[in-house]
Amino acid sequence: MLDLSYDSPKPKVIAGAKHDWELVIGMEVHAQVATRAKLFSGASTRFGAEPNANVAFVDAGMPGMLPVINEACVAQAVRTGLGLKAEIHLTSAFDRKNYFYPDLPQGYQISQLYAPIVGEGEVLVELGDGTARLVRIERIHLEQDAGKSIHDMDPALSFVDLNRTGVALMEIVSRPDIRGPEEAAAYVAKLRQIMLYLGTCDGNMQNGNLRADVNVSVCLPSAYEKYRETGDFSHLGTRCEIKNMNSLRFIQQAIEHEARRQIAIVEGGGKVEQETRLYDPDKGETRSMRSKEEAHDYRYFPDPDLLPLEIEQAWVDDIAAALPELPDAKKARFIGDYGLSDYDASVLTADLDAAHFFEATVAAAGDGKLAANWVINELFGRLKKEDHDIADSPVSPDQLGKIIKLITSDAISGKIAKDLFEIVYTEGGDPDDIVEARGMKQVTDTGAIEAAVDEIIAQNPDQVAKAKQNPKLAGWFVGQVMKATGGKANPKAVNEIVSEKLGL
Repeated sequence: MLDLSYDSPKPKVIAGAKHDWELVIGMEVHAQVATRAKLFSGASTRFGAEPNANVAFVDAGMPGMLPVINEACVAQAVRTGLGLKAEIHLTSAFDRKNYFYPDLPQGYQISQLYAPIVGEGEVLVELGDGTARLVRIERIHLEQDAGKSIHDMDPALSFVDLNRTGVALMEIVSRPDIRGPEEAAAYVAKLRQIMLYLGTCDGNMQNGNLRADVNVSVCLPSAYEKYRETGDFSHLGTRCEIKNMNSLRFIQQAIEHEARRQIAIVEGGGKVEQETRLYDPDKGETRSMRSKEEAHDYRYFPDPDLLPLEIEQAWVDDIAAALPELPDAKKARFIGDYGLSDYDASVLTADLDAAHFFEATVAAAGDGKLAANWVINELFGRLKKEDHDIADSPVSPDQLGKIIKLITSDAISGKIAKDLFEIVYTEGGDPDDIVEARGMKQVTDTGAIEAAVDEIIAQNPDQVAKAKQNPKLAGWFVGQVMKATGGKANPKAVNEIVSEKLGL
């Protein structure tokens, strides 16, 4: 059953708590825009460059250097908004967010507080228990990334790398619609999947190209009901923000710990203080970083060096027309066109390369269900065992499709097909040629199969008597015939002839 509401109450029971508590989560996901140049300069965005190699004068905050908007970054933000079914604002504007940090050489960050480029949208998040829920997107705005301070290279000094400074980020802000740790991780995973399909972010969390700030609060179910009735966020309890989470597993662990911490404070008669916290994965706990700033603390004002950004509807329409098929649509098509189960379609569309591999296999095999079975169970299983992904597959879609076609044409049995897959996986080669060269074709000559059955029956009269009393024992004869023919006999034909000979 799909729960497609975003505000249905789901009490979160925390072990050891005195009451049932509603866990309410909103997220700010920072996604690095997939472009070769930064948001306001032509400096490279290449990861792994020498420190301070990818820095233009404007990124370094040099006097008199003016920002120039990168059209490709704007297009990627629009593309992401369209992929999230969001409103695209034809007029948006940039603001200065003022704060001091050593790796922010300008002394401010150019962002969009008052007029973001993308407005309200939504994401359908599927959960492990077979349910799905809608999470509302409040806004997406463009902003610059900061640099990186390095504290572990010298015991007395800190170093600054400005390579990331000025790199374009999309900040995707959700409403407080997420109700638990698993939902939070699933939401980030779904955003990542959509952006990978769109090509707007590479989704690399390890490199910091996708990271999340998680806002957590707790309240009693009755208070949550008041929020639903009034829309007043104050009923949701005091929120704390956990910064810079770049792991789905750590996101879940941090939320679980933070919820327990807040509940313990409230049930102990205390008051949760609004603050920014960090998660320590080694200790499995969050710790205070600083008091939570509000917008006025950053002294936002319109950036005087940038005019309001105006885009044309025709340009947006062109981007919309060129959007690829997105995960939900592809999954629905796989179920409808190929008769796949919901689970199989989900597995095959989780990764875009895997989806392309599957469809190419179907094109060669002509059987969607059988192709899904072989891709998921045989190929994915083997790749996972060897810690490889689909891009490393030694078996091509054409090769796998030919193996499947040999099965459906009764040229080989399923057992032989597994042997053939092993040969192709380890040695390569054309499946048709391998079957011919190694004599792997299935025996479909009923005369030859009948002769083999007659011989087995003649050699085992006691087993014949038992099988006539208990027809289930006929399977023993089938196994013996398959063994005698090296697994090449057509199993269906063997079953039919054994049944006929035994008079079953």
